[in-house]
Amino acid sequence: MIFKRLKERSNKKYIEKRLKNRIVHSDKSKVESLGVIFSYDENDNFDRFKTLTADLEIKSTKTSIVAFTEDVNSESGMWESIYNPKDFGWKNNIKSKGLKEFINYEFDMLISYYTKENTELKLITAASKAKLKVGILQTDERFNDLIIKTDTKDIKTFTEVLIKYLKILNKL
Repeated sequence: MIFKRLKERSNKKYIEKRLKNRIVHSDKSKVESLGVIFSYDENDNFDRFKTLTADLEIKSTKTSIVAFTEDVNSESGMWESIYNPKDFGWKNNIKSKGLKEFINYEFDMLISYYTKENTELKLITAASKAKLKVGILQTDERFNDLIIKTDTKDIKTFTEVLIKYLKILNKL
């Protein structure tokens, strides 16, 4: 229990450091690649995110969707990628090769689709090298460039508002 708190504290320090040193990209490029991170505990319907990418007209080959669950006994082979606390170590030490690749890939846009206060989800969002970060309203607004206030179950509204703002920003 003590080690778990110390591990979480070390990861929170890393998150703070990443947020302070974050560089916001302000280029005029179109969104052609997409990363999605979501909480499987809040929203377990993976197909919703495939529909989202289709609505954004982004090729499935340029899309990566990962989920995080608190359940350490989850099956990672259920679909594309699902991670749990065992995949995270101290000071941003990520044990999973797939998750490291997700974080290091320079997506044109990252969607952080969760509201749950979770250090691992925040760590993925903060460490991501995505150019534009979009998310649902959370307690700390520094994680995302564009924040859409909606319920996690209402992905249709989220998608409509996202498309509207991406067109305004000339990203679609």
